[in-house]
Amino acid sequence: MRRLLLFLIAAQAILAAPATAESRIVCTLIEEAVGPAAEAPRTLVQEGDCDQRHSPASTFKIAISLMGYDAGILTSPTAPVMPFREGYVDWREAWKQPADPVRWMKESVVWYSQQVTARLGSDRFAAYVEAFGYGNRDLSGKKGEGSGLTTAWLSSSLAISPVEQVAFLQRMLAGELPVSEAAVENTVSILDYGVRPGGWHVHGKTGSGLPREENGSLMWGQPFGWFVGWAERDGRRVVFARLIHESEKPEKPAGPKTRDGLFAAYFDRAEGLPE
Repeated sequence: MRRLLLFLIAAQAILAAPATAESRIVCTLIEEAVGPAAEAPRTLVQEGDCDQRHSPASTFKIAISLMGYDAGILTSPTAPVMPFREGYVDWREAWKQPADPVRWMKESVVWYSQQVTARLGSDRFAAYVEAFGYGNRDLSGKKGEGSGLTTAWLSSSLAISPVEQVAFLQRMLAGELPVSEAAVENTVSILDYGVRPGGWHVHGKTGSGLPREENGSLMWGQPFGWFVGWAERDGRRVVFARLIHESEKPEKPAGPKTRDGLFAAYFDRAEGLPE
């Protein structure tokens, strides 16, 4: 009887215990970089479902940066400095202060993005997205959640696949996007992560957000994370995108967690990537 009681208590404890959080890699895609009008790039790593589209979240700052510099709204890595104002998005304490393009990227300041797109205006913003061939190009936003001009990339209407993320960056690096060379140079400058232990010099952008149910409601506590960019070593350049999905809210934001996982797997070790 005592053994049975102990068994029942143990079984109840197991059933009552929370499920172990799962961090699932949706896709990892790494390609050799190509030049203008080159043949299809060589795929080095392709794991998971890399064709399904997801919200770009803050990885869309790369596109916004190109637009902003090309249109003259942004003028250098440190200009303009925009002040924080009451009413701006302030989910994080680090956003409640002035920001320039470097800080915008480093701290992933949502309101700075929104100021740039608002100054572009709907027509010019849409024209850039179309010219970039960016994902599904849907800037309508979600009904009742504000204008797509300032929200489309935030778990809203705009969506892009890992394959399309890499293709977009390939075009940018090859000089095939309809923006100035200065726009690309300044964008490259503010995406710099420096040289990793494996000798790779990495540029990139993280993104974190919430997926949506089929009915459109947000899946709270189950974030996704992006890290997209490129890396160079010994004259070699590769372009990458990784996307993960969490079964529950992780201790570290999903975007930085994705970045750190990709660093550890491929760029912090000399032998991380196939030749």
